Amino acid sequence: MNWFFPQASVHIDDAGIGDADILSEIHEQSFPRGWGPDEFATLIAQRNVICLAARRTGVLGARRTIGFVLIRHASDEAEILSVAVTPASRGKGIGRRLVEEAMRRLYRERVNTLFLEVDEENDAAVSLYRALGFAEVGRRTGYYSQAGSAATALVMRLQLR
Repeated sequence: MNWFFPQASVHIDDAGIGDADILSEIHEQSFPRGWGPDEFATLIAQRNVICLAARRTGVLGARRTIGFVLIRHASDEAEILSVAVTPASRGKGIGRRLVEEAMRRLYRERVNTLFLEVDEENDAAVSLYRALGFAEVGRRTGYYSQAGSAATALVMRLQLR
C-alpha cells in the first residue's frame, strides 16, 4: 500500500540566518547548554561558516527542519562546530547524511582536514564519526560541563584529501 500513500522525503540544503530560531530549538533539544538564535545568526553570517539543514518534506508539501550541521573553515582545514537532529528523527541516518554532505562540500572547496570534538560518552556520535573515517587524535579532559561532572571530549580528525 505504500505506492498509494506517498512518503515524506528528507533533503539537505543551505541554512540561512532566517533558520536561526529552529536551529537553536534543535540544539537545545540535543545539548545541555543550547545556543541561542543570536549565536546561530552570528555564526551563519560569517563568510567562513557553512550551515546545512536536513528538511523533511511531508506528503502535503510542508517542510520542517529536523537537523543541521555547522562547519567553520579556514584555509585547508575545517571544524564541525555542531551537529544535531531532533529527538524524533534520531537513529534514521539524518546525522550521517548531514556530515557526508558537509564532507562533500568541503572536499569541493579543497579542504584537506576536518576536525571535530565529541563527548566520549556519546556512543552513537563516536560510532558514526569512526564509521565515516574520523580518527581520535587527542582528548580534552573536563571539556564538557554536565550536571556536576566534566566529560572528556575526543578530538577527531578526518583527512579529506
